[in-house]
Amino acid sequence: MLASSLTELIRTRKSYLCVGLDTDPALIPDHLKHEPDPVLAFNRAIIEATAPYAVAYKPNLAFYEALGPSGWETLRKTLEFIPKDILTIADAKRGDIGNTATRYATAFFETLGFDALTVAPYMGVDSVKPFLAFPEKWVFLLALTSNPGSFDFQHHGPEGQPLYQEVLRKSQEWAKDMPGNLGYVVGATRSIAMDEVRAIVPESTLLVPGVGAQGGDLHAVCKHGSTSQGGLLVNSSRGILYAGKGHNFAQAAEEAARSLQQDMAPFVEEIVGK
Repeated sequence: MLASSLTELIRTRKSYLCVGLDTDPALIPDHLKHEPDPVLAFNRAIIEATAPYAVAYKPNLAFYEALGPSGWETLRKTLEFIPKDILTIADAKRGDIGNTATRYATAFFETLGFDALTVAPYMGVDSVKPFLAFPEKWVFLLALTSNPGSFDFQHHGPEGQPLYQEVLRKSQEWAKDMPGNLGYVVGATRSIAMDEVRAIVPESTLLVPGVGAQGGDLHAVCKHGSTSQGGLLVNSSRGILYAGKGHNFAQAAEEAARSLQQDMAPFVEEIVGK
């Protein structure tokens, strides 16, 4: 998807909402468990209920890989239900080099047809450029995450320079003259650092997980993370998927998605404009 297309979708929907499809079979309502493919039935209902408010969907690959071969087929069919104008992100956190990285990129961008992929930068330029070689595809590089273990490495570095800031700076050099789009994963519970992130990557699109069940501050993320071109995708997974537990789960998901979109709308109107 072209960056301009994502900007237009954010403006039209007045939304930064990315719905995380982290579908746990154990949490699917009982009445769906008699379906031939309960995960697919659940995903389809969630997508149909939330699509008017979303600009992206982000399946977490672990939830599909854990199901074996049938999980990959469920993932493929799930993608077919997502409207073509909405960004699809494979949350796979791949990170390897050379031909292996190229094969990963081919698998997600061409075979499965995702628009975007999360990538781990620890192995350096060799592990990122193969993904950026695909025109109009997106790479969301792990930069500053929300988990407690992020303090083990991400906030440390030479001369007191946090490693995540070096990832931001260095990767901007890697992306020059590459046809793909480079964005970053920045956890919502790290919204206090959003201004520092924006000082280094003022125009890049940020994928921000952690709003909702993880307690991220939505208003702080929107205020400090948005750009005039949109520049922001705010992910909510559990807070939408499991907003309801019974027959009304899809309606509850719709209400949760609409509530988030309505909270985002003033920021889109003020910062991104019409």
